[in-house]
Amino acid sequence: MPHVVTQSCCSDASCVYACPVNCIHPTPDEPDFLTAEMLHIDPQACVDCGACVSACPVDAIVPESKLAEPQRVFLSINADFYKEQRPRPLLAKVIPAATIDQGRPPLRVAIVGSGPSAMYAADELLTQPGVQVNVFDRLPVPYGLVRAGVAPDHQKTKQVTRLFDKIAAQRGFEFYLNVEIGKHLTHDELLENHHAVLYAVGASSDRRLGIPGADLPGTASATDFVAWYNGHPDHVDDVFDLSHRRAVIIGNGNVALDVARILTADPEKLAGTDISAHALAALRKSRIEEVVIVGRRGIAQSAFTVPEFTGLLALPDIELSVGPDDMVLDPITEKADSLPHAVEQKLRLLEALKNRDHVEVGSKRITLRYLLTPTEISGEDRVSGIEFERNTLVDADGTVRIEPTGDTETIDAGLVLTSIGYRGVPIAGVPFDERTSVIPNEGGRVNEAPGVYATGWIKRGPSGFIGTNKSCAQETVRMLVDDFNHGRLRTPAPDTAALDRLVRARQNGVVDRAGWHAIDKAEVDRGVAHGRVREKILDQGEVSSIVGAAGQVKPRRRKLWKASH
Repeated sequence: MPHVVTQSCCSDASCVYACPVNCIHPTPDEPDFLTAEMLHIDPQACVDCGACVSACPVDAIVPESKLAEPQRVFLSINADFYKEQRPRPLLAKVIPAATIDQGRPPLRVAIVGSGPSAMYAADELLTQPGVQVNVFDRLPVPYGLVRAGVAPDHQKTKQVTRLFDKIAAQRGFEFYLNVEIGKHLTHDELLENHHAVLYAVGASSDRRLGIPGADLPGTASATDFVAWYNGHPDHVDDVFDLSHRRAVIIGNGNVALDVARILTADPEKLAGTDISAHALAALRKSRIEEVVIVGRRGIAQSAFTVPEFTGLLALPDIELSVGPDDMVLDPITEKADSLPHAVEQKLRLLEALKNRDHVEVGSKRITLRYLLTPTEISGEDRVSGIEFERNTLVDADGTVRIEPTGDTETIDAGLVLTSIGYRGVPIAGVPFDERTSVIPNEGGRVNEAPGVYATGWIKRGPSGFIGTNKSCAQETVRMLVDDFNHGRLRTPAPDTAALDRLVRARQNGVVDRAGWHAIDKAEVDRGVAHGRVREKILDQGEVSSIVGAAGQVKPRRRKLWKASH
């Protein structure tokens, strides 16, 4: 009886190396790993040993006998991946950890950012004895988009923070949270106190829509909305008007699906999650009945992933539909003898919507629209609707291209959220490519900046999933360690406690490991008291009091862990 990878797959490949028969693919050494939407278990090769279940950090792997009814679709999704045979050895090729040469002085690395890419990089560095890793983040709490981006109803995905907690508990690791580079410390000061600085800051800005009316009240980015309902400190005071019956989301990636799902969910089903209290209160008063998700291109170019859309299909009390005029294939897809696995699965799932039974009248609705380009947002004092131009799909020398038809359509809405991509943000003193919105690098080594490295979205652009950052971080750390072994990195200031004194002199509210543990415990305890998994503490004065009680305001010397060789 095979095991099955389900919706919450984070693609970090821990299961790949745990499997004794190499039946989970793609593996990190295979070319399609970075673009795969999830990992898949070969039902013919699986020996039902359960090793992958223990290795998975997000509980995404389930024996066939224990699949819930909505999960059974993943049986075919996993099996279909292996319709074409994949050449594979008995065991997946393990990517060796970067090794520091014997006799080198202890390596000190600063990591800026504390999300998945940062934590995987820290883990990779700390496989070597004597390494000191200092992780900096401008927020008082760590883990980036896992905490502030993953939807509150995806608690299994958030379980990857358990792995991050284990990484942070290793010798040689320290947090410097609530510390902003460029404000409390400069890039040059980081370099002076470390052999290397590794930037893992993600892509924190949105691409803008740039059409008339885009600045009207009632328009915002989906990213800001996600940050609001997840309790991001920068968005606690945001206000979203949910009084109109319809909201429109421009873009149809996973974030768009998350937002649509939260807007149409029964608030009482969210009450036990870690959704922010202010968002839960607003959703309880919401009058939104329909969310329309709009894409410029066709159904074969849908940006959402198969697992996310499968989860949306499984919702029992949401009417999900796609307009019949929108179920149009582009000429290239229509003529193709075979399609990529993910595209084939998406088309199959969208086609299934035609035969789906409608749920009872009065339920909320999510509508998928395609081939529409927004041209203007209308309204006087605030949004009242959005105008679109209809597109057609053409074959432009083997590439799918959209062409406007001249036909227009207006959709009434009181809330318009854009979800059309992300951009990295420049860092003072660090090279930045404005065109690609990344730190220019080769394999993670930053061009023309000795001792500076990048990983995650700021390295490769906004692509991949939580676990994709693991292999990305491994590549960068190999570059960093190679430079260290060959003497290409500067020697940092000898006083290893100088940085700690400097940080605390500049920022009295710094949060280190002990401070984060105190915040974490307080949030979990409050959650338990109110029947929730966690109740996030959003009042920064209260956060400071908790950290202060944990002894964080008192400067203390930290001992650098010495190499064991």
